[in-house]
Amino acid sequence: MSHPNTQTALIIGGSSGMGLATAKRLLARGIGVHLVARDTERLAQAKQELSALGRVEASGVDLYDAEAVERFVGELGSRPDHLQYLVNAAGYFSPKPFLEHDRADYDKYHDLNRSTFFITQAVAKNMAANGGGAIVNIGSMWAKQAVKATPSSAYSMAKAGLHSMTQHLAMELADSGIRVNGVSPAVVHTPIYGAFIDPPEIEEALKGFNSFHPIGRIGQVDDVAATIDHLLSEGSGWVTGSVWDVDGGVMAGRN
Repeated sequence: MSHPNTQTALIIGGSSGMGLATAKRLLARGIGVHLVARDTERLAQAKQELSALGRVEASGVDLYDAEAVERFVGELGSRPDHLQYLVNAAGYFSPKPFLEHDRADYDKYHDLNRSTFFITQAVAKNMAANGGGAIVNIGSMWAKQAVKATPSSAYSMAKAGLHSMTQHLAMELADSGIRVNGVSPAVVHTPIYGAFIDPPEIEEALKGFNSFHPIGRIGQVDDVAATIDHLLSEGSGWVTGSVWDVDGGVMAGRN
């Protein structure tokens, strides 16, 4: 459990990718992190790696296991300390044509949203009772624009819901001193592509998307983590309800 009078950030999906990169930045600012992830082996590795940088907690929680999520929500509700920050970084992505989607494909995205919703609610209750906080949700460019090469109807529907939730929570929680924002990345080099590309081949496969971005390259996890860190910080103290495009210029135009 965290020590009193110290700042703590809960990072859902914090054992890899953008969540892990964000954890490193927060620890560098003296903020403790509590990582939550399904892969307990990767979670243990992340905790060990980050422990040299500051105060690190870790919880293995499968967001697809409703009972496990409910237990974790209960644990959050009984925490005596103040969770000042929340980053919702958990994700799953595997392109599939709309006409081939089945219920299991659909549930893979929307079950994740349900868990995100109720974990966020538990953290927001903690924040409201302790003077406020800041939340950042990782959405997606695919929620704003379709890409023919990567058919992602259920994924995009879920991420658009996360964008919408960001705006609604910003409005509802403002009186409690809670800011809620999101980021909307384009193609970023993360382990998420391992769902449909062999991990050793991810880097080479993603190179084909460099020219898709006006800046001329795909994103790296730290490109997005830097923006998340800023949105959590007092440097963004007058920013809430926004979903920032962190996408190499894709939403502005196309090469």
